[in-house]
Amino acid sequence: MKELTLKYGCNPNQKPSRIYMQEGELPIEVMNGRPGYINFLDALNSWQLVRELKAATGLPAAASFKHVSPAGAAVGLPLSDTLKKIYFVDDLNIELTPIACAYARARGADRMSSYGDFVALSDTCDAAVATLLKREVSDGVIAPGFTDDALKILRDKRNGTYNVIKIDPDYMPASVEAKQCFGITFEQGRNEIRLDDPALFENVPTRNKTFGDDARRDLIIALITLKYTQSNSVCYVKDGQAIGIGAGQQSRIHCTRLAGNKADIWWLRQHPKVMSLPFVDNIRRADRDNTIDIYVGDDCEDVLRDGTWQMFFREKPEPLSLEEKKEWLSRLTGVSLGSDAFFPFGDNIERARKSGVQYVAQAGGSVRDDNVIETCDKYGIACAFTGVRLFHH
Repeated sequence: MKELTLKYGCNPNQKPSRIYMQEGELPIEVMNGRPGYINFLDALNSWQLVRELKAATGLPAAASFKHVSPAGAAVGLPLSDTLKKIYFVDDLNIELTPIACAYARARGADRMSSYGDFVALSDTCDAAVATLLKREVSDGVIAPGFTDDALKILRDKRNGTYNVIKIDPDYMPASVEAKQCFGITFEQGRNEIRLDDPALFENVPTRNKTFGDDARRDLIIALITLKYTQSNSVCYVKDGQAIGIGAGQQSRIHCTRLAGNKADIWWLRQHPKVMSLPFVDNIRRADRDNTIDIYVGDDCEDVLRDGTWQMFFREKPEPLSLEEKKEWLSRLTGVSLGSDAFFPFGDNIERARKSGVQYVAQAGGSVRDDNVIETCDKYGIACAFTGVRLFHH
């Protein structure tokens, strides 16, 4: 198949719409559903991300994409009982395979943003992943293959309209890519930089120069994730998964704050008070996610006031106090932070360390590098200047 006609483009008024190859055949096969223009943008960007994560780490990888940026990305490390609970997979009577663990982590990083996601898997989609996907609000999935059991599960999802795309894992695009804006064609070499190159971590100007194996893995995950995130972008990673991604912010400190706030919410969801919230039976997954997000935030009264809490809880929970939040957040450590360009000021590091950041990888090259290094040294943070910018638009 050389060409595929789409219903419409980014918006319903944008017609006609299609994807096609100038030369050769399309490397994809639509196994179910009717993916749209944005679906394919999410699918193809997320596929590149997970393919690179798998190549760099040797582990199965998954990504949860929304509006051409990842809401979450992860490799397939086993889940602790706590993570199973906060990712809402603890009730499944199935074995969570490595690729299923990768998706549970990717979806669990920021469940609010992952609502209605497009999913990418580096490995064959098995029944375990399909079982997770079946009960989430999701637009579709792209993978290099699907087991028969997985296809059967996915074809029953969303009244048979769930989008399932199979991609040729051996497909390699041309080294030069082009796109149009306002009738003008832009052309550039593809960004094929390898982000698992040890040389990226050789320039360490901070006093702390120690990066353990886990920290290096997590920084590589952060950098690869940023390569496919709309710039400006910052990514916090812990234990093989993104826990906070800030995308498309004009100011880098706003990006650092946004991603840091998401990382804080991810950690606060593991607080005993949050894990024991007495939800009413049969609460919808989206309502539960939204309620948790509000409960751990500054507007908890929006779900705790009389006349409202009864909609979500069997009994009224105690609020999570500011002191309890601060104490719990102080326990978050070992976080790695990647940035798609240099940090212009030390304020980014000040914000990052509040979310447990101990390792940083950024391009370097700011006129205020000295301020950034000084701030890292103040907190014993190890920071590598990679010399690599990863803008993506």
